[in-house]
Amino acid sequence: MSDADVFGGLLQMPYPSEEMWQARLSEGAAAVKADLLLVAERDAEVIGQAGLFSPGAGPRRKHAMGLGISVGAAAQGQGVGTALMTALCDYADNWAGCLRIELTVYTDNEIAQRLYRNFGFELEGTFRGYALRDGAYVDVHSMARLHPNPPLMPRPGVSG
Repeated sequence: MSDADVFGGLLQMPYPSEEMWQARLSEGAAAVKADLLLVAERDAEVIGQAGLFSPGAGPRRKHAMGLGISVGAAAQGQGVGTALMTALCDYADNWAGCLRIELTVYTDNEIAQRLYRNFGFELEGTFRGYALRDGAYVDVHSMARLHPNPPLMPRPGVSG
């Protein structure tokens, strides 16, 4: 994520220190309070990462999760993002009881938006001047995906 072609599309700062990444990776899910952290590797090299996390501590938002994903520039367009998104959506839909997955994406990141739309994410709004990137304030889209087939409790007396 220190690659300029990658961090420019994320809410990451340039020039991250090796110590910061060692601490972040060694502390794992407990440090970032993620429900799920995934890493994609090729030839023992990390080429992508993704995670699902709680969007807040409030009990009325337990049905929702935030999503973060990045794929190294050299691995983009090779199915890494699709594989990570498949795993995240499977986890959210079938194991975590998640009704809603939320994310923000820069308005000019059309490749990421296409990936998200392929997984059922829809545009919900635009945040103007959301983040400072390369000396300019830029906008992001808010996108979300609702569970395509939310689980229901069987009604008493009705068999499956």
